[in-house]
Amino acid sequence: MKALTLTEISDPPKFALEDAAMPTAKKGEVIVRLDAAGLNHRELWIVKGQYPGMELPATLGADGAGAVDSVGPGGDDALIGQDVVLYPGLDWGDDPQYPAARFGLLGMPGPGTIAEYICVPAQNIFPRPAHLDPLQAAALPLATLTAWRALVTKAGLKSGERLLITGVGGGVGAQALSLAVAMGVETWVTSGSDDTIAWAVEHGAAGGVNYNTEKWGKELASKSGPIDAVFDGAPASGYAQYGRSLAMGARVVIYGSTAGMSFPVSAPELFLKNLHISGTNVGNIQEFSAMLDFVNEHKLIPEIERVFPFDEAADALAFLGEGHSLGKVVIQIASGAS
Repeated sequence: MKALTLTEISDPPKFALEDAAMPTAKKGEVIVRLDAAGLNHRELWIVKGQYPGMELPATLGADGAGAVDSVGPGGDDALIGQDVVLYPGLDWGDDPQYPAARFGLLGMPGPGTIAEYICVPAQNIFPRPAHLDPLQAAALPLATLTAWRALVTKAGLKSGERLLITGVGGGVGAQALSLAVAMGVETWVTSGSDDTIAWAVEHGAAGGVNYNTEKWGKELASKSGPIDAVFDGAPASGYAQYGRSLAMGARVVIYGSTAGMSFPVSAPELFLKNLHISGTNVGNIQEFSAMLDFVNEHKLIPEIERVFPFDEAADALAFLGEGHSLGKVVIQIASGAS
């Protein structure tokens, strides 16, 4: 089979679409023939050698959708041929509050989805939402699960509350907007692009501010009023701006550090407002199931910026790093998967 394989960390990194061994399913596992794979920024970190515990060669990709090709010994043959989307996590552990030390993802340390076939635990396959084609389904898993866990499990958002999503143009931010609007949450956004803010408003946001504007936090406060929850992937550049707009008991959920590793917090503001600041990453398999149920119920469709054919998988990664601006980048692995 063909797979996008990273063979060496260098500048530029060495990865190529090449022949790889066909996987074999053990007991409790299934082989999925992949139709499409979604890209995430973690692929860029991996090819730059910024992912801990890397072992090469490695097949890239955490997000995938396809059909069950075969099952391991003792498996349910009725699964064969079913259209599925993959839960991207491996070995979350027993505590639903946070992952175990052994937790990992497909595409490092597990097998990757940018390949014609993948072997995964049978519990990792879920029926593909009927209203989504394979490309749309492949855009869901990691970004939407991350947003779901942050908004539902961590922030405990309720209809009628006021949410701020920073950097709404990214894949995770765009999915968070879709979820929040469907929940009935008044959603405000930031972006470095006025066009992206306009897109967000067209898709249900109450409004937004451009974070390239000096003192944009004051503009946000005058427009939005007190913020009940924040979904933030770059707190180093944003928290100082929106901090004073936080309502009493506000919840700030951090899912990334793209603007820097640390940020200052006012201790009096923290305890006088009874603020809650928490971190989150990915989500467990129960949250993935609940997220899919919500997507099905509300017929949500992820925003896709561009689809690349399988033989241009390397170009898709380059686009993600250099030209990507809104939503998800997806690789179409099987012809006709749309």
